[in-house]
Amino acid sequence: MNNTSKHSNGSADHHSESEDNSTPETFIIINCVLNAPLMLISILGNALVLTAIIRTPSIRSTHMIMLYSLAVSDCLVGLIAQPVDIAEQLTKNRIVNYVAELTGPYLCIVSLMTITAITVDRFLALHYHMRYAALVTESRVKYTLITIWLISFLVSGFHFWSESSHFAAGTVIIICLIICSYSYIRIYRIVRRHHLEIHAQQQALESSTAKYNLNTARLKISAMNSFVFYIALIICYLPIYVLSILHGLSIKDWQTAEWYFAHTAVFMNSSINPILYCWRLRELRTAVVKTARQML
Repeated sequence: MNNTSKHSNGSADHHSESEDNSTPETFIIINCVLNAPLMLISILGNALVLTAIIRTPSIRSTHMIMLYSLAVSDCLVGLIAQPVDIAEQLTKNRIVNYVAELTGPYLCIVSLMTITAITVDRFLALHYHMRYAALVTESRVKYTLITIWLISFLVSGFHFWSESSHFAAGTVIIICLIICSYSYIRIYRIVRRHHLEIHAQQQALESSTAKYNLNTARLKISAMNSFVFYIALIICYLPIYVLSILHGLSIKDWQTAEWYFAHTAVFMNSSINPILYCWRLRELRTAVVKTARQML
């Protein structure tokens, strides 16, 4: 997604132009320096989250499986996408450029689609809370995640043989944003209705009602957590979206430096996510702390 925009819209043209549009070495050095700590945080943070999930069977659930997939893609961003992107900036090698064009968009589309799946999962948990366990099974979640990784690979590699790759990537982005927005609007309505129900039941509270309210409250917190992850992703991806739109409308011919820094903002999301996991998910935070102590 981000690399597709950067390279297909910008890099292919920039590399074929004369030195008039070349990126100053100062910008490249600054961008590489910014990527270095982000890459380290992404690898260590997500690896620690993955290890904690594997070593703690008690916290495993369909929701945690989705977070596991998201952590895998974020970890691969630090292990593969960022080093390849840095190498492309420093060497301007055509082969490295091709690898960057594939790995960066691939992993970022996986992250966006996984966030969308997590959002839909939280909506289903609130809307169909009595049938959620039957609707969202572990096997269905795994099949969904496999499909996400396959679709992301096809979309990211589509630009190698078609000039309409931007349309394919843009379509996926728009669909994911629409689904997430619709799901959160519905979640808000469900939470608001539940608050009204609690207010009406305060005078005659029974144990079964209390248990129902407790379960719903937990689901609301989980939905809010996924919303925080979604907002963080939107903020980090906003610069590349804006540049892509402006470039597509031919408002301004952005230089390669702008694409590099927007690219770094996208990579930042993979470093932020493990911090958000530990902040918002108490069970996972406890497991991460325990795993870190065992490893040290």
